[in-house]
Amino acid sequence: MDLQDLWFVLISVLFIGFFFLEGFDYGVGILLPFLGKTDTQRRVIINTIGPFWDANEVWMITAGGALFAAFPHWYATLFSGFYLALGLILFSLIERGVAFEFRSKQDDPRWRSVWDWAIFFGSAIPALLWGVAFGNLVQGTPINAEMIFTGNFFDLLSPYTLVCGLASFTIFTLHGAIFISLRTTGQMEQKAQSTASRLWPVAVGVSALLAVANYAYIDIFTKIGVNPGIMPVASAAALLSVGYFLRNRQHGWAFAMMGATILLSVATFFWFLYPNVMVSSTDAAYNLTVDNASSSDYTLKVMSVIALTVVPIVILYQGWTYWIFRKRLLDDAKALEY
Repeated sequence: MDLQDLWFVLISVLFIGFFFLEGFDYGVGILLPFLGKTDTQRRVIINTIGPFWDANEVWMITAGGALFAAFPHWYATLFSGFYLALGLILFSLIERGVAFEFRSKQDDPRWRSVWDWAIFFGSAIPALLWGVAFGNLVQGTPINAEMIFTGNFFDLLSPYTLVCGLASFTIFTLHGAIFISLRTTGQMEQKAQSTASRLWPVAVGVSALLAVANYAYIDIFTKIGVNPGIMPVASAAALLSVGYFLRNRQHGWAFAMMGATILLSVATFFWFLYPNVMVSSTDAAYNLTVDNASSSDYTLKVMSVIALTVVPIVILYQGWTYWIFRKRLLDDAKALEY
């Protein structure tokens, strides 16, 4: 494995970590207006991610920074071509962060309701658009010989990419429901458990639709042959096992299997993509690959030293944070009020 391949794997790992951690953040935000019928219940729901949400978003920033440094051509083409979509994601995340901070500034039900719905939209829009964006990377976008995106925003919307967006939205929502059931007690735990049980068959159905779309729209069958490989099969098995653990109220195992589903699904995506980093729908000769989109070997060597030094510290710190705030929240929890 050369440095280009190594950094492709490392960026894949960063996105896997981001979608696993931020996935349940998005799911909690999406479910907030529906599970929380009183202000206390909504505060409890928000408190489940209160100590974690901003640190989880650091994974996205780190992935973007690594992409810029390791594969500048990939970064330039991606961010210029997906400018409006990524701008909507960024605006939504800013709105979401502001809402977390501002909802408790006035003891007014209407004021708090506005910010609660801001949290919903600030979570739902990225949950949908991340799937659309990643679907476009695999399906292909109009890119010319100069590595320039030649399409527009509506070129990013197709039946396949919309199915990808719907899949990410439903998976993240289910992930969030299980996380709430894992972090709360009493009535809120029961409501989250019931919601997760209803969402699970929807997630399975949409995931099955995505599997069909992979064959119908991006010709995965001819790429990987008759044997689909272990990762997509393991991902499907993990998602199916979630239903068993939900029925038996084993929230920890259900959450672990949802994490495995996300991990294996994103890993499968990057496996489908490699050695490309962006596929050109104009001409396969214009594809961006790990070789033609990367930085120099010297840059990658310096980045490798920095990554090996800093990343373990960040992981240990974030793991410590989750350990400190591991206890379940009561229905009348007052700590960390937002």
